[in-house]
Amino acid sequence: MAYKFYGGVHPRTFKTLTYDKPIKRPFMPKKVVIPLSQHVGSPAEPVVSVGDNVTVGQAIAKASGYISSPIHATITGEVTRIAYSVTPTQARSMAITIESKDNEENQDFRLNAPRDVSALSKEELLKIIKESGIVGLGGAAFPTHVKLSPPKTKPIDTVILNGAECEPYITCDHRLMLEKSNEILKGLEIILKILGAEKAFIAIEDNKLAAIYAMERALEKSGIRNPKPEIVVLKTKYPQGAEKQVIKSVLNRVVPAGGLPLDVGCVVQNVGTAVAIYEAAHLGKPLIERVVTITGTCVREPVNLWVRIGTLLSDLTNIFGGFEKEPKKIIFGGPVMGINQYTMDVPIIKGSSGVVFLSDEDVHQEKESICIRCGRCVEVCPMGLAPTTLMYRVKFEKFQEAKDLGIVHCYECGSCAYTCPAKIPLLDWMKFGKSKLSTM
Repeated sequence: MAYKFYGGVHPRTFKTLTYDKPIKRPFMPKKVVIPLSQHVGSPAEPVVSVGDNVTVGQAIAKASGYISSPIHATITGEVTRIAYSVTPTQARSMAITIESKDNEENQDFRLNAPRDVSALSKEELLKIIKESGIVGLGGAAFPTHVKLSPPKTKPIDTVILNGAECEPYITCDHRLMLEKSNEILKGLEIILKILGAEKAFIAIEDNKLAAIYAMERALEKSGIRNPKPEIVVLKTKYPQGAEKQVIKSVLNRVVPAGGLPLDVGCVVQNVGTAVAIYEAAHLGKPLIERVVTITGTCVREPVNLWVRIGTLLSDLTNIFGGFEKEPKKIIFGGPVMGINQYTMDVPIIKGSSGVVFLSDEDVHQEKESICIRCGRCVEVCPMGLAPTTLMYRVKFEKFQEAKDLGIVHCYECGSCAYTCPAKIPLLDWMKFGKSKLSTM
């Protein structure tokens, strides 16, 4: 089974709320709750105990398997709790709670003097990336060291840095491309050295002209020549930023259904991940913080923030000025693929690109009606699936038939539900069907 990138959808972006807001550094949190399962694969295993004193950047949990990633303390303080906690993904995970001491003033990570990365081997760079706990910051949170270690039978000839950022409201990658363009390119150099790729592209949607200009200017000054990266401007549409769609748009290569980018000789990395790789390799800084967009029509002062991993959303309220009106929905991630929250006491994790607060006026809860067989969901599905057909198979518990029709290849972009005139919650049905199949 193969697929092609169908038309996609064109929701309003709402990016102007934070498009021109430079990234701020808020106060350091007094407490962080750091889940041990905030990446694809096995949860990390604690290497500290309740009562231990830890310093910012110290490893507090180790990778528990090949596809896993270590976790680091994001503030200096005392471990006060190790117990199950709710995460933004709505899954329960063991989490380590750290509380800073009253007399602790300096919570900054002490950066090492910049080291000569050119003297490091591929294996040394991969070890640094793994030990720094770096995962994909575009949302998937796949351990980066694994992604950069393809089997020898699948050589990589192309690297794509993904700056598409197609999800409405979110602007963290846009701001990074404006403010950290040099660091992004230095991170890309490390990725190219590890993989030995022959070509490199930086993919940016055409609604980010300032970011395109900033990256072009940084590229001219960078001196990267072998290979020299090329900036590719993509048409703005959703879900343009998904890995397989970026590959199709940039290279016109089709990743086989059920396959991975490495099956077509390609690795895709988010621009935020490239910054994290640069900081780890050059400065010795583990992944203890990330940029998060906090936005929505309810927010008094929408912002882009550097946030320590584990910071509770409730502790950030003062930073964005509180609410102009009561939020009806709190969404971690964007409004299309994001996950609704029922409390503000959830932590920012490695995969948290943004938090969107929507008012009652924004949330159109129209009544579901019967499918009119218009075919719009089929037209917009990037995987070429038939969502309503799959929905009926799941609804009547014909899960094997749903699997045979390709439901496992749905990556839950939500385009079908967005475009459905009958307001059928197709995405919910896809998620339910996939979850049932995973337990069969």
